[in-house]
Amino acid sequence: MAAAVSSAKEVLPPPLTSESEPPNLFDGTTRLYISYTCPYAQRTWIARNYKQGLQEKIKLVPIDLQNRPAWYKEKVYSTNKVPSLEHNNEVKGESLDLIKYIDSHFEGPKLLPDDPEKRQFAEELLSYTDTFNKEVFTASRSEGEVDDKVAPEWDKIEDALSKFDDGPFFLGQFSLVDIAYAPFIERFQLFLAEAKNYDITKGRPKLKLWIEELNKIDAYTQTKRDPQELLAHAKKLGLISRI
Repeated sequence: MAAAVSSAKEVLPPPLTSESEPPNLFDGTTRLYISYTCPYAQRTWIARNYKQGLQEKIKLVPIDLQNRPAWYKEKVYSTNKVPSLEHNNEVKGESLDLIKYIDSHFEGPKLLPDDPEKRQFAEELLSYTDTFNKEVFTASRSEGEVDDKVAPEWDKIEDALSKFDDGPFFLGQFSLVDIAYAPFIERFQLFLAEAKNYDITKGRPKLKLWIEELNKIDAYTQTKRDPQELLAHAKKLGLISRI
């Protein structure tokens, strides 16, 4: 079982808005541009926290996505999305690419095992994340009951968590796969319970244990937001619909 990597709780800077001046861009500082409420950005934030010692090496730069500074699109990342990583005078994006990049380019605990079977399964699960997210998000926004719509997706997660028996996580030990799914499962559990009275862990003991063990890992829990904040944000964006 993965140890709960512990680190001092970080004092989080306020999000930068359209009124904010840019940092000293491309001055050799490594910066991770995120939004505190964006699940894609949360992936990279968890990876950065877990690698240990990177709170000093990779500076968090939160962006207010509802009031973005113009300089972010003009000077940092032309897609105007988060996350992005400013490193070695280049800016890279796409959350799944970035968590792999952070794992391979910075010191700290490795987030992919050497076992070929596990690495292959990791790639399969990482490739499936977009499909999983789309199916569950679509169900969350639909009218009426969701059991028949989402049960197959959650059953696939339960099956995936049953493949290896050397730990409670997707690959046994905590990995990039857990990081990729964690922000979305965190939100889906909340949204489906709130809007649809649907318990994603009912009849799925592996998923229940996965959530329990995930919440013992500081690198993840330090990135979690207040559930009411996430709900309010989701409702504002029309991401959930009540029964």
